[in-house]
Amino acid sequence: MSERLVVALGGNALLRRGEAPGAEQQRRNIERAADMLAELWRDNDLTVTHGNGPQVGLLALQAEALKDVSPYPLDVLGAESEGMIGYMIEQALLSRMPGRHVATLLTQVEVDARDPAFANPTKPIGPVYDEATAQRLARERGWRIVPDGGGFRRVVASPMPLAIVELPTIKLLVQSGVLVICAGGGGIPVVRDASGALHGVPAVVDKDRASAVLARALDADALLMLTDVPAVYADWESERPRAIRRIGVPALRAMRFAAGTMEPKVEAACRFVEASGRWAAIGALQDGVAIAAGDAGTRVVADDEAASYWEG
Repeated sequence: MSERLVVALGGNALLRRGEAPGAEQQRRNIERAADMLAELWRDNDLTVTHGNGPQVGLLALQAEALKDVSPYPLDVLGAESEGMIGYMIEQALLSRMPGRHVATLLTQVEVDARDPAFANPTKPIGPVYDEATAQRLARERGWRIVPDGGGFRRVVASPMPLAIVELPTIKLLVQSGVLVICAGGGGIPVVRDASGALHGVPAVVDKDRASAVLARALDADALLMLTDVPAVYADWESERPRAIRRIGVPALRAMRFAAGTMEPKVEAACRFVEASGRWAAIGALQDGVAIAAGDAGTRVVADDEAASYWEG
């Protein structure tokens, strides 16, 4: 039975930790992702979103290399990365599914200028640095740096998404049978002034939270968030973390997860499931087809269900 799925591809899954951030490496990763997406697309209606944390951070570094040119602001860099990654995904999908229709849409996402996130940056962007390099960049550029995995990364503000500006256009394309690649990097963060005009702001919207807003607006049957880890882990800070197989929203909300990485995914899953009564899932990008079938990853459901775990 065909389902309408919103599939969110993690920026770290498209450019893996420790990999050189070149275009060819990203293209190879996207080619692998496209194999999975094409298989899902054969039997389902897809809308695809993607992260841009590593990519937008790299663009910011490149922009600062031109000493006589003012660096582009984060909202403009977000638009650049959205177009770049969307182009690569679109091209890879069309080569696998000739005759189908794909469109990449630059997407603005409205946020609140008074969102407290602007005073408490948590969203990692850019490459992973060793500690000495991270401390030097923090001093030289005024960046906020936090631990991330085995290294350190820059973090920026990540305000909550309120509305997707291009939603009517996305709906029109989806209703016409087009696979839309949109809300890349969580969308371009914008605020409205007193006259109603839109203006970009220096932030990166979390793509999973934006994807949850999109999935609800499209009346999707499920939200799949595909990243570089195989599941959501309970007791993730302990020596024996446990991979969750299936869990209800109340039980999941009672657990604590890392801010800026897994926590936004869990929150997005809970919000979508609570609002729609349907299901969401989190897991590794390469397992996307199995995750959709319930054979991998973590599935979040609306029932008051205790956690069950994968063995091993």
